[in-house]
Amino acid sequence: MAQAGSHGLWPVGCFEGSNVLVTGGASGIGGALAAGFLAQGAKVTVTALSDAELEAGQAVMPSATFRRLDVRDAEAVTSLLGEFDRLDHLVNCAGAIRRGEEHDPAVFQAIVDVNLNGTMRVCAAARPLLAEPGGTILNTASMLSFFGGGLVPAYSASKGGVVQLTKSLAIAYAAEGIRVNAIAPGWIETPLTKALVEDPERSGPIVARTAMKRWGKPQDLVGAALFLASPLASFVTGVVLPVDGGYHIT
Repeated sequence: MAQAGSHGLWPVGCFEGSNVLVTGGASGIGGALAAGFLAQGAKVTVTALSDAELEAGQAVMPSATFRRLDVRDAEAVTSLLGEFDRLDHLVNCAGAIRRGEEHDPAVFQAIVDVNLNGTMRVCAAARPLLAEPGGTILNTASMLSFFGGGLVPAYSASKGGVVQLTKSLAIAYAAEGIRVNAIAPGWIETPLTKALVEDPERSGPIVARTAMKRWGKPQDLVGAALFLASPLASFVTGVVLPVDGGYHIT
């Protein structure tokens, strides 16, 4: 562990020069996490699905490396990971949601293929690289990993699956020195939730139930992510950490 500095117990420099891959990291939660690792001196590669997302991400994070990736494409995932000589940290943020449409079995399958299967594809492809330095994986679960979502059965089921995948891979990868954890965001202001934030009838009950009485910001997740990837969490694996302002306890 690096020597602690002016930030108290924080292991200063622990991410300096490390290689980090953030899928779905061009904006929203993934964008905040990518920026958080960049601020700690890491070399960050960000993936996004479309050219427009890549261009938007590059505009705000010019020091990151950007690659187009569809996590449903196993060949593309394998090809991207083949570009790395070393990988220290993997952050899985690529995700999809289609409110009100997910009761259609075809849509259900498509969402699960991104959120759950896509996470597994990237973890499996990254495993040999992460084993060399004894790296970390951070998956993105959700408060809907624990609650049902009537409008989003596929999203809820896939995020519930991410919880069990995280625990299972933590067991499977431990012998190689790879720690696997997840964060479970609550109601966070992102482009995907913009309509809810701006609708008082929907936003009001959300804020009322959240113990901290506000929507979260993507930046609220950075500290938890950095902690789980850092040497401070060297004996932490298989954990799913809610970052939801207390929504799940009320």
